Amino acid sequence: MPPCAPYTPSRSQDPVTGAIRAADVIPEARLVDELREDAGFLPHLSFVAEDGDRLLGHVIATRGWLEPYGTPVLGLGPLGVHPAVQGHGIGTVLVHALVAVAEACGERLIALLGAPDYYRRFGFVRSMDLAVEPPEPAWGDYFQARLLSGGPVQGTFRYAEPFNRL
Repeated sequence: MPPCAPYTPSRSQDPVTGAIRAADVIPEARLVDELREDAGFLPHLSFVAEDGDRLLGHVIATRGWLEPYGTPVLGLGPLGVHPAVQGHGIGTVLVHALVAVAEACGERLIALLGAPDYYRRFGFVRSMDLAVEPPEPAWGDYFQARLLSGGPVQGTFRYAEPFNRL
């Protein structure tokens, strides 16, 4: 399994070049670029998987919040793995690393939009089961959350600003 490490510009010139752009998910590549410039960027919650100089995958979590009180939480995504190495556990390692660091840092909750069958293995559940409403009601079961610490939270989830431009 390739090593998983925090993203740093000196280690990885562009963490999405080999993963997200290779998967032809260009809007997500632009999103990662914009998230790294946003006030919600948390460098300690951006990870890459590398094999030598070859980037295999990337995951990021940024500052989100719950309305109406502005409770700080995290939004996970995007997660990208190079198509040639998908299905080899790289995404799993990246998500586990991100969740572990977020929990160690005392973050309360991580939310995401993604496939329930994939994210269930990391402890994510339908967000509404935790009293967290998705930004878009139509997302339904695909908007998920995981409580990391502290008591229950409630409200409507809001992503970092760059997500609003998708």
